[in-house]
Amino acid sequence: MTSLIQKLRKYHASSLKFGWGNPQTLLKNSFVPLLSHLLAEKMKHRQVAVLLLMRSMIALAGTTAATEVIPHLNTTLLYPTQPSKTTGNLRTPPKLFTNVSGSVDDQGNCQCSVYLPDTTFPVQKAEQLEIIAVTLSEKFERELSQVREYSKRIELYQQKILNLTIRVEHMEQSSVSYTELDFQLLKVEISDLQRLVTQLKPSLVGSNVIVEQIYMEITNLTILVNELESLDKNNILAIRRQIVSLQNRLKECEENTNKTTVPPYFPPGSCIHRGLLNVSQPYIAKLNWRGFSYKYGSWGRDYSPSNPEKEVYWVAPLNTDGRYLEYYRIYNSFEDLLLFKPMYESRITYGEGSGAALYNNFLYYNAAYSSRYMVKHNLNKNTMVLQKELPNAATGNRFSYAGVSWQALDFAVDESGLWVIYSTENSMGNIVISKLNETSLDVLNTWQTRQYKPSVSNAFMVCGVLYATRPMNTRQEEIFYMYDTSTGQEGRISVIMDKKLDTIQSIDYNPTDQKLYVYNDGYLLRYDVIFQR
Repeated sequence: MTSLIQKLRKYHASSLKFGWGNPQTLLKNSFVPLLSHLLAEKMKHRQVAVLLLMRSMIALAGTTAATEVIPHLNTTLLYPTQPSKTTGNLRTPPKLFTNVSGSVDDQGNCQCSVYLPDTTFPVQKAEQLEIIAVTLSEKFERELSQVREYSKRIELYQQKILNLTIRVEHMEQSSVSYTELDFQLLKVEISDLQRLVTQLKPSLVGSNVIVEQIYMEITNLTILVNELESLDKNNILAIRRQIVSLQNRLKECEENTNKTTVPPYFPPGSCIHRGLLNVSQPYIAKLNWRGFSYKYGSWGRDYSPSNPEKEVYWVAPLNTDGRYLEYYRIYNSFEDLLLFKPMYESRITYGEGSGAALYNNFLYYNAAYSSRYMVKHNLNKNTMVLQKELPNAATGNRFSYAGVSWQALDFAVDESGLWVIYSTENSMGNIVISKLNETSLDVLNTWQTRQYKPSVSNAFMVCGVLYATRPMNTRQEEIFYMYDTSTGQEGRISVIMDKKLDTIQSIDYNPTDQKLYVYNDGYLLRYDVIFQR
């Protein structure tokens, strides 16, 4: 379109130059061949071409009234579109001539160009229409390409629908009758699974995370079956497959449980085992004797190597500030503890933190006011026997356990005697273990680990091996780290401990009954420890 308009303009401009002869000759020699050229191009853009041709012919008609061309620069031309002027009743004729600037070519001919206004032919509007037409054509091409893409997608979806139709027809022709599947039968099977899991849980020794997970899946399956009762019954096959999978898993658990129902026995106070393997479900003894507000503290059973069978239990809740140890109670038996029948209740001034431990009828604790002093307290006389500073120990809340404040020194007891767990500035907060002489509180030996103390929730000692815990969620704790003082080797383990509430304030191990005594947000929990053969 643009090239044709340029050609018309070229012919139009040439027709207005003086030196081409009369208009008839120009019409014959220039515009008629041009029109033939347009028709030869399969009448492309014929309307615009005809309009431009008419414009040029009008211009040529106007030039016939012009004066004879003479070779000078100022030429008088006819201005055919000059409007008439009316004054009163008199009408002045239009101005037919005007002066325009021209030029003389090499042959002495005077040439000038006259541009007709839009009233003769709207060239600018035609160009605007041409631009609009091009824009619309581009938009149309884009929309057309999208339509082609959508057509391809529709064909693809039609093929998928056809494939699905074939599959459904095959399923309908098979021997399985989905309408005969009974939801009540599914519910009975799921109920049997729940009953089996319920019976299986008490028979397990130690952590039963797998069974708990299966029980949760069965519960979810029950909800899903209830929802599917109102839906397409074809989905029942998927439920049946899940039931078969759960039955197989339960069968494996039963077989494994039957193999390990009886835990291996190791004599109290011995270390002939290969370390901690698992722990049992917690036995919740009761809430501490001072009440729910006393969330921090410690409790346990006294270990006396000379008289290991003697039962003495102690409970030492901290004050409600979670910092100071002031009162403790002593019980002659576990039954007395459950019945709130203490042998006596005593007051000390003051201990700090939940790291106290009872060993051979002496209570060991950290002295108050962020000190490094270790205190040995005689239970029978309720008096402080000895106080000694632990060298380089960090104090206060500098490197306390995660979620437990003011536990700079954590005393522990195992088969070999008395220990203290702490951190120093030199260790950059990593756990340091020191073996203590229970009589003089002298440090016999020290081991530095690579486990950051504030990243663990608590720790305890078993047969010279440190075990550290960390929270997994609000109801589970994991024993994840161990350090063997006999070899200097450390490693990772994973033993899950269930708990009643969020935070564990203290863990104490007793070698006589091989149990863990845990103070859990004011509640007294007890776990059986299972060792490896």
